[in-house]
Amino acid sequence: MNFHRFSIVTCTVAAALACVLPVAAQAQAWPTKTIRLVVPFSPGGANDLMARAAAEGASKALGRQIIVENKPGAGTTLGADYVAKAEPDGYTFLVSAAGVISNSMIKKSMPYKDEQLVPVAMIGLAPSVIVVPASSPYKTLKEFIDASRKSSAGFHWSTAGTGSTPHFVEGLLETKYGAKLDLVPYKSGSESIAAVMGAQVEATSEASIVVLPYLTSGKLRALADTWTQRISAYPDLRTAAEQGYPEIKIAHWAGVHAPKGVPPAILDKMAAAVDTAMKDPVTMARLKGMGIEPIGGTRASFAKFCDEERARLGGVVKATGMKED
Repeated sequence: MNFHRFSIVTCTVAAALACVLPVAAQAQAWPTKTIRLVVPFSPGGANDLMARAAAEGASKALGRQIIVENKPGAGTTLGADYVAKAEPDGYTFLVSAAGVISNSMIKKSMPYKDEQLVPVAMIGLAPSVIVVPASSPYKTLKEFIDASRKSSAGFHWSTAGTGSTPHFVEGLLETKYGAKLDLVPYKSGSESIAAVMGAQVEATSEASIVVLPYLTSGKLRALADTWTQRISAYPDLRTAAEQGYPEIKIAHWAGVHAPKGVPPAILDKMAAAVDTAMKDPVTMARLKGMGIEPIGGTRASFAKFCDEERARLGGVVKATGMKED
């Protein structure tokens, strides 16, 4: 190798190292300032409560403050878009939900691409619970499905809007098990639940954390838990799978996504901190008492969950023709 060529190679290697070393140093030192968790919902819901539990526990694990910032709107798209376009420096994360997976399947246009958000960690989930009015004659999921088939007009099923978890539960009940249901969209889950309590509709499904107070007070009756395990705070309620409906598998979940480009070492540290938070005995007891199941895990396990969720929800969207209004 002549001297001129050697100089070019040396300069090229040096330039590459100059780019890599600061990133490596940044990842090693991270975090050096406050971290933000952007919640794409209003305060007080399941996603927000899980975010705050994760922020508190992960903050202790990392030794830095983590603040929760609510950016609701457009079915999680507003907050997700904000994070997707944020600086990938490891100080802005999204508290994700099912909408982050399904919005691009349903909406006519999206302000960001799915690949701009990278899965980091699972926080936890609140199983969706199929509920009917306390005065309803139906006491099992089978009774409800069979009766809906015999009804000439079908049963009214309230939702929190297109693409909401109750909408997907309705889609699964119809396409997998032949239930005859007529969608009645409301602006929020609270309005949807109020319609069931007032017997304006026959049923809906909603997050366990939302419906548990109404179940224990006798204002609603639960027919099934739609996740794979019974709810820790309401263990007498059988899952849909236990009742012979294994395809009814869905939950209101919360995870952490990051803007594409955040160094993997930082993502690993964040995932480990969230996992530590979700395995803290005090945090676990508090969340389970509210109807939330803490999960945690690794980056790989959450990425696998997101892939499976995308395939499952995509199948429902295709089977039902679910589209934005």
